[in-house]
Amino acid sequence: MAVSDVQNPKLSEFPAAVTSCLQEFFDSKRAQMLDIDPVVSQAVSFLEDMVIGGGKRMRPMFAWNGYWGAHGHDDEDPAAVLRAVSALEFIQACALIHDDIIDASDTRRGSPTVHRRVEAVHKTEGWNGDAADFGVGVAILVGDLALSWAEEMLQTSGLSLAALQRVTTPWSAMKTEVIAGQILDITVESSGNEDPAIAEKVNRFKTAAYTIARPLHIGAALADAPQPLIDSYLAFGHDIGIAFQLRDDLLGVFGDPEVTGKPAGDDLREGKRTVLFAEALKIADASKPADAQRLREGIGSTADPVELAELAGIIKKLGAEEVVEKRIAELTSAGLAHLDDTPLPDHIRTALHELAVRATNRAV
Repeated sequence: MAVSDVQNPKLSEFPAAVTSCLQEFFDSKRAQMLDIDPVVSQAVSFLEDMVIGGGKRMRPMFAWNGYWGAHGHDDEDPAAVLRAVSALEFIQACALIHDDIIDASDTRRGSPTVHRRVEAVHKTEGWNGDAADFGVGVAILVGDLALSWAEEMLQTSGLSLAALQRVTTPWSAMKTEVIAGQILDITVESSGNEDPAIAEKVNRFKTAAYTIARPLHIGAALADAPQPLIDSYLAFGHDIGIAFQLRDDLLGVFGDPEVTGKPAGDDLREGKRTVLFAEALKIADASKPADAQRLREGIGSTADPVELAELAGIIKKLGAEEVVEKRIAELTSAGLAHLDDTPLPDHIRTALHELAVRATNRAV
């Protein structure tokens, strides 16, 4: 997408534009990292591979369309706006790297996770100490660096001081919400809380806010949008964001590993108390107590593919998948209705509709 073509953004071209911005940022850091030490440069290369090599660029796309949906702002350079929204990919990288450590995941997008790549370096070099501990330690720091660079990329994007001031509130809220959501998520797993309402709260803060709602809010703030438009964006982002996570929950149990890049039943192995799992338990407690007992015994206690497939089969048999699919459809419809009631340029409304469908009806 040509940055100058701001009034008619093409979704098919936008990810490449974001990738170009991110690559420029990494290139600007290369000499500094090498000057510090080649070991640091190698660790950063794992972050670069992750950020440049994958991702749907969903968060920048929502922020970009949120900006132009508010008719942009005459004082801002479109190239600066593009760099600013591209910084959201570093927030995403931080979240994924730390999430993979917490979940002890071996793969992400079909490739080894950052902590596993660092662990492999330790083993290859024959260094002292435990390779797995080293991999986790360095990966935590790489995730921290991604969070730091998100801030730097935003602040050096070329936005006006007024725009940077306007974006502070949603930007800060987004960072707080995603970390708070992760804390809530692992607490729910450890406590074994089975309440679907708590699982949906996790979805709201861990995923919906920083995936859709806050990126739209960030774009709107950059454009100095009126509060009614911001409210509509947040309502749309809440519904579509939760539907996005519910789809992710289904993929975490029933997804094709060849497509998702993660092992089948990974959420069950990790012990995630998702809405899908909570709904399965609710159904089983009412009519199939033996199934309820098996699910409670099995979640988070096995990595055996046969046992994980058995647990997934129980969830499917109970009809929990259909319950979640219905909820996804309801949320998607409600989210799109918020857009229909909001004055937006036609091409932005179309783009946001398309993004909503992509987010809620996907295989990866």
